[in-house]
Amino acid sequence: MNKETKTVDDYIASFSEEVRERLQRIRQLIKDNAPQAKESVAYGIAAYKINKKPLVYFGGFNNHTSFHATPVGHEQFRDKLSVYKQGKGSVQFPHTQPLPVELIVEIIKFRVAENT
Repeated sequence: MNKETKTVDDYIASFSEEVRERLQRIRQLIKDNAPQAKESVAYGIAAYKINKKPLVYFGGFNNHTSFHATPVGHEQFRDKLSVYKQGKGSVQFPHTQPLPVELIVEIIKFRVAENT
């Protein structure tokens, strides 16, 4: 990502069409399920907050899309996320597999409830 990228639109536009589609899909899921969330770029990826508290983040990479719902969000969905490579508070959705849309929506709704 270019260090001058300041908007999520610019961030998403910096990727290949395949990755852009996945990032746009996640962005729309967030907008649909957390319309009050404030959008920004933080830590070099797309970031969303509610009540000034982190909600979720997502990022594009060559082989996967990352999704970050903080350690609490990931702990809550540990079993469902166990099929994916994970870090502390992050999960990698490989580009070779469809995005788990229903799971992403569940996580977003859980995080919204936590932040409100």
